[in-house]
Amino acid sequence: MTGRMDALAPGLYFVATPIGAARDITLRALDILATAEVLAAEDTRTLRHLMDIHGVQPGDRPIVAYHDHNGEKMRPRLLAALAAGKSVAYASEAGTPLVADPGYQLARAAIAAGHPVISAPGPSAVLAALTVSGLPSDRFLFAGFPPSAASARRRWLEELAGIPATLILYESPKRVQGLLTELRDSLGNDRQAAVCRELTKRFEEVSRGTLEELARDFAERSVKGEIVIVIDRAGAAAPDPAEVEARLREALKCHSIRDAAAEVSAALGLPRRQVYQTALRLANGG
Repeated sequence: MTGRMDALAPGLYFVATPIGAARDITLRALDILATAEVLAAEDTRTLRHLMDIHGVQPGDRPIVAYHDHNGEKMRPRLLAALAAGKSVAYASEAGTPLVADPGYQLARAAIAAGHPVISAPGPSAVLAALTVSGLPSDRFLFAGFPPSAASARRRWLEELAGIPATLILYESPKRVQGLLTELRDSLGNDRQAAVCRELTKRFEEVSRGTLEELARDFAERSVKGEIVIVIDRAGAAAPDPAEVEARLREALKCHSIRDAAAEVSAALGLPRRQVYQTALRLANGG
């Protein structure tokens, strides 16, 4: 990189890094990596390689590892740098920090100590998968990695089943076949889904279909690479016909057939014509 950049203000900067294509990094992220006084990374080798690709030289600045296994030891060191008025940049191994990433406790500690916490947004496997899945994006839930224990995973899937939002999960390629079978059994054969593999990379692949179809298609496959699974929300359960009739009988006591049908169809989310036909039958003694 060339050109003079202004020094960063003191604070903790969370830097999103590419999930595959190295050129997906933002110009602001490169500026931060070039000027932060302390660099921290989930994987220092990955960060050094990324900086080398883009011509960002660390010079004599420290690059320290911060991950799940050394967080308790390294947080005090990074907080001390912040307390000394330094700028600290933390980069995830790939994607946006704090999303399935050890940066969460670091952010909480910095906020508790009164230090500025700044996001340099960028690549995210969650949003990339949602974009290419073809599934509703108006409301979604990132559920992370499923629990490894069978009983805990079963309870976890039961909790997700009725959530009225598109679901986004991460999974290991070694366990994706088993998870698809469990998703089919827990959420239903006909739930639409997409399995996104190696997003933004050379062998990117998106497989779409019902959970039944995907479980069958992946059963015999040898899968490699990073996996994101996106699942459509559950469809609305059809009301019991007896409940529809009971509501209509009550509504017909004080409304016309048309108004009673409109009220009940709106309350239950049913087609008005269908409810009107039932109301007409009841009004005529059916």
